[in-house]
Amino acid sequence: MLPPILHEDDVLIAFDKPSGLLIAPDRWDKARANLMTQVHDRLGEHVANVHRLDADTSGVVLCTKDKVALDFVSGQFQSKTAQKTYHALCYVPPVDEAMKVGRTQRDESGLLPAEFTVDLALGEDEAQPGRMRVFKRRGGKACETRFRTLERFHDRTGRAYAWVECRPLTGRTHQLRVHLAAVGAPILGDPFYGVPGIELRLSDLKRGYKGRDDERPLLPRLGLHASVLTVNHPATREPVTITAPLPREFEVALKNLRRHGV
Repeated sequence: MLPPILHEDDVLIAFDKPSGLLIAPDRWDKARANLMTQVHDRLGEHVANVHRLDADTSGVVLCTKDKVALDFVSGQFQSKTAQKTYHALCYVPPVDEAMKVGRTQRDESGLLPAEFTVDLALGEDEAQPGRMRVFKRRGGKACETRFRTLERFHDRTGRAYAWVECRPLTGRTHQLRVHLAAVGAPILGDPFYGVPGIELRLSDLKRGYKGRDDERPLLPRLGLHASVLTVNHPATREPVTITAPLPREFEVALKNLRRHGV
């Protein structure tokens, strides 16, 4: 089945991609499910994806239905005029812990500031194929993201979390994940750039928790969602904004953080 359709007209179609679904076929595992194979099987080979999301990231994926539309919309991504907004649930370790893995971006109280920009160059990590890393001197490609801290939370163990709006001005692989990790606020559930063993659990939030012994994390996936995409329409040249609602697991996690967080 195709993912939910968020927008469709004569030349555009946008999907709400779930976490865990690849955009294109895997180079090693051709049998693994992916969005574009499903799209081509159902809608035809002429439909093409304009951009990509990490497999574990959910949210807006835009496709075009002909070559003219593809060239027009792709040009907006190349010229950095396509406007993208993501939301991330981050773990915010203590400053001294964050300093061990890179620089931090904190205000005087040790919290993430209300607004901040990260402009660290990124490139492939030669030591870990498939991952990216920060290049502080030579190498890497220019990369910039603007962030806004929407909410801050603590659980009863003292761990801090932040709900962050992310606006990438460039489109590098793993950009948001690496930038947030590099400033001491890795995305929750990130197997590459996160802090191992950190999980958001209701038992750490709710006093007198009497749940199951085999309790599952409130957010059992990468805490990153592509919420909004705005491009100029190939036919009308007017802006088109496509929004993907927050997945249920995000809603549940935020509801419990707001209700039981300290």
